[in-house]
Amino acid sequence: MKIRQDLTAADLQPKIDRLWQLSADKIRLINREYDISKGSPVFTVQGKYTTRGWTEWTEGFRYGAEVLQYDATNEEEFLEGARQKTIAQMASHVGHFGVHDHGFNNVSTYGNLLRLMNEGRIEENAWERNFYEIALKISGSVQAKRWSNCKDGGYIYSFNGPHSLFVDTIRSVRALMVSHLLGHSLMGENDLKTSLLERGTLHSIATARYSVFYGEGRDSYDLWGRTAHESVFNTNDGNFRCPNSQQGFSGFTTWTRGLAWAMVGFPEQLESLSRFTDEELSTLGGREAIEAIYLKAARATCDFYIENTASDGIPYWDTGAPTLHKLSDYTERPSDPYNAYEPVDGSAAAIGAQGLLRLGKYLQDKGQTEEGQRYWQAGLTVLDSLFEEPYLSTDPTHQGLILHSVYHQPNGWDYIPEGQKVPCGESSMWGDYHAREVALYVHRLNQGLPYYSYLGAVK
Repeated sequence: MKIRQDLTAADLQPKIDRLWQLSADKIRLINREYDISKGSPVFTVQGKYTTRGWTEWTEGFRYGAEVLQYDATNEEEFLEGARQKTIAQMASHVGHFGVHDHGFNNVSTYGNLLRLMNEGRIEENAWERNFYEIALKISGSVQAKRWSNCKDGGYIYSFNGPHSLFVDTIRSVRALMVSHLLGHSLMGENDLKTSLLERGTLHSIATARYSVFYGEGRDSYDLWGRTAHESVFNTNDGNFRCPNSQQGFSGFTTWTRGLAWAMVGFPEQLESLSRFTDEELSTLGGREAIEAIYLKAARATCDFYIENTASDGIPYWDTGAPTLHKLSDYTERPSDPYNAYEPVDGSAAAIGAQGLLRLGKYLQDKGQTEEGQRYWQAGLTVLDSLFEEPYLSTDPTHQGLILHSVYHQPNGWDYIPEGQKVPCGESSMWGDYHAREVALYVHRLNQGLPYYSYLGAVK
């Protein structure tokens, strides 16, 4: 990608304001038209949200989006809608032992609502606070129960089973961190108490070690920042066996949405370190060592994104996609969602942009101004492209906010419009949510408001 040095966060505010106007209309449209009896909305087909998937991992994004909308615009209808729907619909997600997505579903809803109460945006109410807190406490411990040991630690295993570590979960591990900071832990047989900080940290370290590559010769395709969607372990002895992919092209290529989860997950965990004491971190390797692991993974994945993305900052769905070579020098040109060979993924851009910005700010705050500025400007470059056509959805009948999102290219789940060769023109619940989240991140910085972080759920 071609990083624009002329952009400032303030320059993006008009596009962000327009996004919130469109976002409000999209939320209202979904609320009017979507039939919740069909299950959680996942992605659009011909502009209408439909359900499709293997787990219920997107519902929290729908109601969390209403919290973000209220946060940005103070429109009470969205706050009340989020409150009511969280009460009515989210309880099953709190106690869902079958998924690795608690940080997506529950921190996006209960966590965002509690954050607003902590900020004084929701009137203090003991019962409401206790309701959000107990949900977040239980969610973190339920998530931590999905545990497999490996040779040098352990990991929260994916819905594929105990052998499977997904890179996605680095963004969902925040459920454990919030629960720990609220004073909770995982209780087991004979009242054995397990630290959620310990499990969350060990999982993050395992993700950095096995999901991210650093050009150190692990395999023939080892490049700085390449990520594997899935890492497979032998559960009998805890040994790592191989990289794999469920939604990317292969275990030896980089599925860009998985890359994006790592890009935002590691900077978030870097930000979280300040909330833990040296004593807490000492048994896990110590603050300095943990920070070095997270920072290496964050830098590597963000560098890989920059080097392997179209010039406007929007990536194609997999950097090893089988016909991507037919687009020739695709990194030297703006992305083309209507090309005949491989789809782009606007949702990966929405997620990855936040990672670039958070890493950039983290490094600048640490005094590494030049390096931090590079990532910061890269994040602004992505948003400048994403928050306008053809990626911003302006059609009043289309329920999606960010277009050209791809869910599962290998399974062929995504809609291909008539006359097109690859999926395009559709949205996803995670892409729309994360576009709103990164818009709120920049919006609050521009307005001098408290720094937006999932840690805001904890006083």
